[in-house]
Amino acid sequence: MPDLFEYTSGRWIYNDKLRHRERRRVFNVPELKRLAALAIQQNGDDVIGFEKLAEGGFNRSFLITMRDGFQFVARIPYPVTEPKFLVVASEVATMDFMRAHGIPVPKVFGYSPDADNSAGTEYIFMELVQGKNLGDEDRDSLAVLTAGAAKEIAYLEKFGRPLQPFQRLRRELYDYQAQSHFEHIIALQKYLHIAPHLVPRGCPALQRPTIRHPDLQPNNIFISDDMEIKGIIDWQHTTILPLFLQCAIPDSLQNYGDEVSESLRIPTLPNNFDEMEDIEKFQQAEILRRRQLHYLYVKMTADINPEHYDALTQEFSALRRRLFHHASDPWEGDNTTLKADLVTLFTKWTEVTGDARALCPISFTDDESMECLQLERAQSEADEQYQACQEAIGVGHEGWVPVAHYDEAKACERKLRADALDAAETEEERIRIRENWIFDDFSEEDYT
Repeated sequence: MPDLFEYTSGRWIYNDKLRHRERRRVFNVPELKRLAALAIQQNGDDVIGFEKLAEGGFNRSFLITMRDGFQFVARIPYPVTEPKFLVVASEVATMDFMRAHGIPVPKVFGYSPDADNSAGTEYIFMELVQGKNLGDEDRDSLAVLTAGAAKEIAYLEKFGRPLQPFQRLRRELYDYQAQSHFEHIIALQKYLHIAPHLVPRGCPALQRPTIRHPDLQPNNIFISDDMEIKGIIDWQHTTILPLFLQCAIPDSLQNYGDEVSESLRIPTLPNNFDEMEDIEKFQQAEILRRRQLHYLYVKMTADINPEHYDALTQEFSALRRRLFHHASDPWEGDNTTLKADLVTLFTKWTEVTGDARALCPISFTDDESMECLQLERAQSEADEQYQACQEAIGVGHEGWVPVAHYDEAKACERKLRADALDAAETEEERIRIRENWIFDDFSEEDYT
């Protein structure tokens, strides 16, 4: 029984206890079974099976089996998932809307958006999608662009405090000093000044309200043996935004940062591929695979969904989306990313707006721009180094690793730490590494 309440799908090599505490959810199992049976017009005694099905980033799912063989899913949110009422109610409404428009999403049999029920938990009872894994109001565009930034300003003015960057490999770039939230407020205020100019002009289709799956990755798509899509799950946190802010290539397919991919040239292997060593051939084949995924997604989008293609390929489309997201995201001690986007916009103002007469409402000195962009490049290198460290020890987001591989990953992490300390040239550097080791537990209280 306790395993039903605990997270058992994996561990985290740092802040493991915190992550598990966030995901521990106690509820009344017999009552949840009874409510589930009622949702499909059966009796609680007809439930003959109740087992954990899956655990995601925000919810835990259970497979319910009835005496007549019918199976369906009960899903409950973790305590850390907030605001629970809106999250549950919004997802149910989203799935109902998508089903009404012919999108294959699970049918909802019943739900409770709050824990004021006999089971003592929020829940959604939904259809079990058959198949296998393939791997709210309307607002105008300007209101959408500014809402997140305005929220962040209000929050930081009332609750903000200096923070070191949450990504600990970045801290060395700032000499391990806490960064002022007031600097980020200044960047957010500049963003609000330029936001009206981010709305595309002369193309109403780009401002059309658009609903898009928030995490369109293979594990959320179920297919039959003949590759027919049977269901798409995990619609939690779905938003309705103008098309120019929703358009994107799914993370599992995009290859941004690669010149060939961004130019949309047909990807090919190098002419001297046959002359390469095996390791080089492997590397080039992987590069080709990533380029092909990016290219084919864009090409198929052009053929099947031309409006999305137009939004994707509009000049400075990615810059507009970056500005919007970086201005809306919660601040975690990073004063550089949004500012660097603003510097880029400032330097390309005429091209972005398409109006040589429009004056840019923000400005940066040459020295300020250069310093900011250099710092952004250094942050990107730190992020790449962090990604390489994760890959070296075999862990994912937030240090997650399957339970069976936890001991092996921890051993690799300890060796990586020892190597880093051995490579340090001074005792002061070793102290800094120990105090800010990227895979140690640390307090996240100031970042939540």
